[in-house]
Amino acid sequence: MATKEEAAKRPLSDDEEENEPVITRKHQKVDSRSRMCPYLDTINRSVLDFDFEKLCSVSLSHLNVYACLVCGKYFQGRGMKSHAYTHSVQDGHHVFLNLETHKFYCLPDNYEIIDSSLEDIIYVLNPTFKPDQIVAMDTTSKMSRAYDGTTYLPGIVGLNNIKANDYCNVILQALSHIPLLRDYFLREENYKQIKRPPGDQMIFLVQRFGELLRKLWNPRNFKAHVSPHEMLQAVVLCSKKRFQITEQGDPLEFMSWFLNSLHLALNGGKKLSSSIVNKTFRGCMRVYTRKVPAVDMKEEEKQQLLLQEEYQERVEESQFLYLTCDLPPPPLFPDELQENIIPQVPLFNILSKFNGITEKEYKTYKDSTMKRFELTKLPPCIILYIKRFTKNTFILEKNPTIVNFPVKNVDFGDLLAPEVRRKHKHTVYDLVANIVHDGETGSDKGTYRAHILHKGNGKWYEMQDLHVVDILPQMITLSESYIQIYEVRKDIVNRPPPADSQNGSNNG
Repeated sequence: MATKEEAAKRPLSDDEEENEPVITRKHQKVDSRSRMCPYLDTINRSVLDFDFEKLCSVSLSHLNVYACLVCGKYFQGRGMKSHAYTHSVQDGHHVFLNLETHKFYCLPDNYEIIDSSLEDIIYVLNPTFKPDQIVAMDTTSKMSRAYDGTTYLPGIVGLNNIKANDYCNVILQALSHIPLLRDYFLREENYKQIKRPPGDQMIFLVQRFGELLRKLWNPRNFKAHVSPHEMLQAVVLCSKKRFQITEQGDPLEFMSWFLNSLHLALNGGKKLSSSIVNKTFRGCMRVYTRKVPAVDMKEEEKQQLLLQEEYQERVEESQFLYLTCDLPPPPLFPDELQENIIPQVPLFNILSKFNGITEKEYKTYKDSTMKRFELTKLPPCIILYIKRFTKNTFILEKNPTIVNFPVKNVDFGDLLAPEVRRKHKHTVYDLVANIVHDGETGSDKGTYRAHILHKGNGKWYEMQDLHVVDILPQMITLSESYIQIYEVRKDIVNRPPPADSQNGSNNG
């Protein structure tokens, strides 16, 4: 067993370097240097980027990783044979930051640096928010200035497109503006103590999403954009490469997988209150199903079949994460002026599918089923998926029909039966995010952009990767919407119909 003096003389090894140092006269001397490091002016904040995966640039290890604050590169360890130590000697770069403990060190002298001027670097690495700051986000429009001098609005920050990840970017941007979800993930203490089975990787998804949201809303960023690299690395890992950053994908598939995975990683169950995902997006409906006889059958045979149990209407209670809205088929031929006029449809026409009255036919190769959907509980945020792509026998087709929708005051209560509507305190919703598909046919082709409402200043922004511009609300309604997210208005109280009225939801 080595004495304290021997331990002090021995160089620090990589596995020991995170332990508390032995208190000796030598360390007292180190403490005096800690507050007067001569190399602080060599720090180059313009090259610091903490958005990328925390891996050593030499060994590719994620253990004991330090960022060189002079050149921005990551190195492992700080012991005498470590990559960080070697880099400090060879390149003359002396100030390093431990990316896990958030402590600063001077190498090769190997003493901790304590200086309040470095706090801005810690904040960029790991932004934190107090409750009053979070509350103020939806009421303030204060611009921030990045280290390079550019101004930006926290929350309205571009995301890098690494190769083909715009389908992920639009979903991440949309979700970052859902207050219930955002406010939960901005405070790490909400999910830091969640216990998962040993070896479970899904918790990375929760941690990385929280980190990304905190960076998007950081009012003290060094630059006016954020790279979702670490977030997307977690997506590739947790989805077992189903979603890639090098191949275009479908935002709806990604969103569905992502929200369900977050729900499970937060130990969510079937109850609507079991996770923040369920509390925000999950609603309830009744699905009425009845089998119908073939059209070419004789009337007598039809009547006999309709008496059988399998042809009786069945009712099933189910939950939904999003509502799939079907577009009417576009006209096959141009109009009499020989011009192809883009067809349009009002939002409530496609929503009438969920009024509990309208039936929709679902065909398979052997039978046909009629279904009708009755909403029984509206969530705080309603996601609409507008089904633009249909597969016929030979090709995949895109429906160019424009949906006419108001951006404010959409009353989803009009879809509810009177007795269901009375149970809802609020039924009026505002649009907060609109995701658009442009270009080629196929949900895994073309490009995606998002229209996002910043509640602080009431303005709309169009976001396509790093491209961020403000946009008039009237322009949003002209786009080929693919996914929409509506948020309930708590300031408008539901006024249900009189008790003796019939279901007035058949508007469409």
